[in-house]
Amino acid sequence: MTIILATASGAQAEMHEVRMLNRGASGPMVYEPDFLQIAPGDTVKFLATANGHNAATIEGMVPAGHSGFKGGINEEIEVTLDREGFYGIKCSPHIGMGMVMVVRVGDVPLPEEFPVADVPARAGKRFGEILSRNGFAR
Repeated sequence: MTIILATASGAQAEMHEVRMLNRGASGPMVYEPDFLQIAPGDTVKFLATANGHNAATIEGMVPAGHSGFKGGINEEIEVTLDREGFYGIKCSPHIGMGMVMVVRVGDVPLPEEFPVADVPARAGKRFGEILSRNGFAR
């Protein structure tokens, strides 16, 4: 019985794909989509759609206790997010150009300190746009 329940709950986890792009619908240097709402235990796969990009968490923009992750340049990575909260994601070489995204895990409110992390102006502006478009305006 326990094995069946464990298998059933594991079967509910979903895979979400995010493309890393030089240009997308919302402009240059973007993730598509740039906002994900997922359940705890779901996996996000970052696709190396264009050269020169990676996916990495931003220090201070992850739930407390999460150690973060950092993929290599041109590396497709899969990250399973179990901890509820908001995750700020950046492309390390292009954060100054605003290449960021947000992943919300679970049904939790936006923390007060998010997105006040130390990010370049374009990244901060894009975070504001992403959050506002998804109903999290301050």
